[in-house]
Amino acid sequence: MFRIEILSHLVNGECKLEEYLLKHPPTKINPEKAKPDLDGAKSHFHQVIKAGSKNQYYKDALLLLSKLHFALGETEEMLKLHEKVKLDEMSLQDLPCTKLKLVAEGYAIRGMVMEKQLASGKTGKDKVTEDEVIAMYEKAGDLAMYHLQEADRIRYGSSGMVMTFSSAGPHSSHLAGPVLETAVQRAPLLHIQQGNLNKGINRFRQILKAVEVRTTQNIRTTIARELSEVLLRAVCQRAYSPPTLESREEKPETSHRRSSSLGGSLTSLRTSSSKGSLKPKMYTTESLFVPTTVDEEALLLLLLSEVQVNRDVVFNRTSEHASSREHAYLHATAVYDLLAIALSRRAQYQLLSEALDRTMKFSFQEFHMWQQFGLSLMSAGKYSRALIVFQECAQLEPENTDVLMHAAKICLQHLHKVDKGIIFARQVVDLKPSNCFLMARAYLLLGIAYGMKSTEASLHQERQTFQKESLKYFKLASSKDTNDYLIHFHTALQLANSRQIPEALQSIHNSLTLNPDYSPSYHLLTLLLSAQKHYSEALTTIQVACKEFPQDFGLQFTKVTVEEICKGPEEALMTCKVLLELWKEQESAIPSLETTIGHDPDRVASEKRSIVHMGLSEYIDRPDTGSVHNSVAASKVEQALSEVASSSSYLIKSGSPQVNRIQGQIWLMTAELFLSLNKPEDAKNCVSEAALMTPLSHRLLYVRGLIHETLGNCMEAKNCYDSALAINPSHIKSLQNLGKLQMELGHLEMAERVLRTAVSKDPTAHQAWLTLGKVLEAQGEFENASNCLMTGLELEATSPILPFTTIPRIIT
Repeated sequence: MFRIEILSHLVNGECKLEEYLLKHPPTKINPEKAKPDLDGAKSHFHQVIKAGSKNQYYKDALLLLSKLHFALGETEEMLKLHEKVKLDEMSLQDLPCTKLKLVAEGYAIRGMVMEKQLASGKTGKDKVTEDEVIAMYEKAGDLAMYHLQEADRIRYGSSGMVMTFSSAGPHSSHLAGPVLETAVQRAPLLHIQQGNLNKGINRFRQILKAVEVRTTQNIRTTIARELSEVLLRAVCQRAYSPPTLESREEKPETSHRRSSSLGGSLTSLRTSSSKGSLKPKMYTTESLFVPTTVDEEALLLLLLSEVQVNRDVVFNRTSEHASSREHAYLHATAVYDLLAIALSRRAQYQLLSEALDRTMKFSFQEFHMWQQFGLSLMSAGKYSRALIVFQECAQLEPENTDVLMHAAKICLQHLHKVDKGIIFARQVVDLKPSNCFLMARAYLLLGIAYGMKSTEASLHQERQTFQKESLKYFKLASSKDTNDYLIHFHTALQLANSRQIPEALQSIHNSLTLNPDYSPSYHLLTLLLSAQKHYSEALTTIQVACKEFPQDFGLQFTKVTVEEICKGPEEALMTCKVLLELWKEQESAIPSLETTIGHDPDRVASEKRSIVHMGLSEYIDRPDTGSVHNSVAASKVEQALSEVASSSSYLIKSGSPQVNRIQGQIWLMTAELFLSLNKPEDAKNCVSEAALMTPLSHRLLYVRGLIHETLGNCMEAKNCYDSALAINPSHIKSLQNLGKLQMELGHLEMAERVLRTAVSKDPTAHQAWLTLGKVLEAQGEFENASNCLMTGLELEATSPILPFTTIPRIIT
């Protein structure tokens, strides 16, 4: 047989075998199905073997035939061929790349067979150990990496050793083949299965330190993803050992070290490989970045993997590319899921949402990726966009209750789109989930939504209807889950807003019994006790709560008000001093909004925030009472005006808006206490301090009005109240004081108009009703005045020291 004919048989057989294995990897092979498909390749290899052992392709044919027998599941035949070819005695020096690959595959196949024998307990005459299996895989892996480096050097020249991500084609990994890819990946995993975690991690790192070429990029991406998963799941910071770099004594030339920048080429990285060694070339240079923490290394690996998977995605939506598109998507999903875990541990939701945003270009109608993107946006505080994403998720999976619940929560708690929130919650109820907890939470959301609508309703009958609807859904929620403390808490809050104080007290006691560690329950209990005029009990409750939750500023602010009533303004001033000290201690922990991009109020920096700080931001954003929509609008107007004032003045103290608003709140509360002691000058100083924090706050303007009113400057006080209402038209205290001031100035019609606005916005504002009665009496409308005065007195009997609306409706 002529040499060209032998070579033709060898090449044809190898092509058929490799083509089959690419479609059907050996780990998933069905021997019965493989036999007819591989008969042609088998006959070609036998033709080459028949030519005799003296032809130069004889061993190549034996190795390929052993690979074929492995694909057929005929392990005994495969081992006989390995003995015949004497694989362990073969000289590997100066072998061509094609034969080097066959030898590497031979070691890989033997390792797979030995591993299978070890798992089944049938090890034959020679007892196989796990160390021997690992040694086979490591030898196969080293030869595979070396072969790929040499093949790339021959094909592309010496510069091919150091190509970047962007230079490789999407199918370059086919030169490695599934057998060699398995060998490279199995060795570190077997180390870990043995319990040698550090050995497995070091083997992963050793593979990643090999000089990168076009044909190793997909292998490196897989290894990087697997190593990051091991680091995230099995390594804590205390047990973490950072990677080490081997450095050589000789120094590279300066021009060589500076020849590249920004990854255009990696020629600045020296490689290490002994002359004549078949180990892969390694990066060994001091200029490499070495992570120092487990999270740092895992994140670095995942970000590098992300670059590769984004490059390899298949955008073609035709059916012929469906298989490759699905494979690329699954690989990308694995990387991004791990990236979500790594970034969530650091609360870096802003970075996570930006990373997942890049996946949208290849995630058409892929529910999992859309859901992950929505959750990241929600965690990053980008609520408007998160709602849009969840709406898309609901279209992809209309019966997914989790998505609907997240959308309802965003609408009610963050965007105040009450009607939309009701729609989403009703969809959950209509699906009738078998999970009682989920059904109870859906009813809870409906109750909260109707409670919010009752607060915003201007007509008495409409308000009463919404309150009944709210309580009805809370009752349904309680019937589904009697042990949910949040249901009892929100029921108590709604009953309190309806001024059903005894029933509210019963519900809040139930909530505290189920969960004594929920601070808003203590807050509500304090206000309920004060509504019954049990101020000493309220003080005891709030003191216990503040000791239990010392960092909750909302509780501390309420404590100041209770102490003012029970012990006088002097004692309350001492608490304000403690509050300022507490604020200084917590300043660094309060989340900063300075990283907000483009001053978009919907893009909040996703730093680590505790429930305490979240509750505080809710507290300081809350109105004394009135419409939720107006309070949100007022908050945004106030923030925008303060930013404008801050940018135009050098006197404004630096710091995030939320940090400034907390300190400003403390100073304004202190100013009111000084006014109670008839010390307007000290109050002025406090307001000046607050003005450095929040220069255009409606509450700041209100307190300035109080100071002017105390000093007898009626017109200045009126202007301050008008300015406060221009920022927040629902600020009840400003409306009450403005109405009272207009009455004292003799402007009875204007006073009546202002006070009617106040009682329409908050029908429970007893002070507004009483003042309105006096105005109507002065106008001669005695019957209407009597009704207003009676209403005010009835409300005053159940009026808490602070409005119940100061407690936010938190949905956890």
